[in-house]
Amino acid sequence: MSTAHDAQPRKHPAHTLPLLVAHDAGRLVTWRDGQAIDAARFLADVHRVAKALPEAAAAVNLCEDRYAFLVAFAAIVLRGQTNLLPSSRAPRAVEDVMAAHPDGYAIGEQALDPAPRRYVVLPDLDSHAEGVAFDVPMIPAEQVVAINYTSGSTGIPKPNAKTWAQFHASTAGIVRMYRRQVGERFSVVATVPPQHMYGLEMSVLLPLLGDVAVHAGRPFFPLDVAHALAQVPEPRVLVTTPVHLRAVVESGESLSPLAAIVSATAPMPPALAARAEQTHGAPLLEIFGSTETCVIATRRAAFDEAWSLYEGVSLHPQPDGTQVQAPQLDSPMMLADIVVLEDGGRRFRLRGRHADMLEIAGKRASLGDLTRRVLAIPGVHDGAVIQLDEADAIGVRRIAALVVAPGMDEHEILDQLRQSIDPVFLPRPLRMVDALPRNETGKLPRAALLALLAV
Repeated sequence: MSTAHDAQPRKHPAHTLPLLVAHDAGRLVTWRDGQAIDAARFLADVHRVAKALPEAAAAVNLCEDRYAFLVAFAAIVLRGQTNLLPSSRAPRAVEDVMAAHPDGYAIGEQALDPAPRRYVVLPDLDSHAEGVAFDVPMIPAEQVVAINYTSGSTGIPKPNAKTWAQFHASTAGIVRMYRRQVGERFSVVATVPPQHMYGLEMSVLLPLLGDVAVHAGRPFFPLDVAHALAQVPEPRVLVTTPVHLRAVVESGESLSPLAAIVSATAPMPPALAARAEQTHGAPLLEIFGSTETCVIATRRAAFDEAWSLYEGVSLHPQPDGTQVQAPQLDSPMMLADIVVLEDGGRRFRLRGRHADMLEIAGKRASLGDLTRRVLAIPGVHDGAVIQLDEADAIGVRRIAALVVAPGMDEHEILDQLRQSIDPVFLPRPLRMVDALPRNETGKLPRAALLALLAV
């Protein structure tokens, strides 16, 4: 059996890896409804659910309760099946994934109406068997345990298969990051869904492969976040997004002491990062990664623009993006992000994505940088800058923006932008809105942005 100190994955005689890293049967895995659930009960639930699963190659894991998701995820893996993780739990997204896996089924802890075809309701996890032998299952290292789908924010969601060995390797990098910041043992409260790669890595794989206990809920409102944090012991880590974090900070809600705040899915405005650190007395760590690569870098957004790569990760800039090599990748992976390396390649700065690079009247900019400049304007709560599909009369695709800034108007925003960007990149139209159409992971689907501009 492996222990919580074995963060670096290792090969076993049959090239298997543990389903759960645990000191012993009493190691805490989850806090659910104020109750601590240890490794022994967790594995008993996993074995019980695994026996009840139908024969199939894969299952769409729709569980919303994080403990239910953990149990279903592990039971599916134990049966030699693959967790299918769509970009959202919206019926259409689920249908598309199931259409690509016609022999699969769906599983969740709630009775759904309408329900996906071959829908299995998870057995009751409040009743559990006592006296079950504590035995950590070993999983074939090369078993494909999950297929994650990209958010589809720029197009159709794409599947990315991950083996158990890849997840062990990527989680080792995350565990090392946390060890430096908060120590080896801590509690996590996450506002992001477990189906998304960020939520999966930070609130599912961590309690499986690190000495971490995760809160089973998914708090949404600031008061919910405060209650969830109060239910778990120190040291506490809040895993969230810029949108959720801004709501918490501006609510003035008092939170239990935090050891760290972690953010991803959207750019973190430095001013918000600094305010969050000052308000809650904890460092804010922004992480960089993708569905394709998993997490590969981090930075302290309040103080540093440059990202620090995880151990064993290297970047190789290309004309149309960046090649990534990492312990969790079987072969180099291409990202669309343009980077500039620093410090002998151990750090990098983002310069936008290849598809986001703009050239108008011989001048260059990036949509990412323009968006950051909008978000840096005092009074702006949220914003997005995009390039429209259709060209104008002289063949130029115009720049447009959607901005959330209560009490401000578009003229004030444009006046501020004129001080920092070239006039050719000023967004026209610039539309003030009450909220951006972010999905449950904080992403902004392009189609939703265009629809809002067309209103």
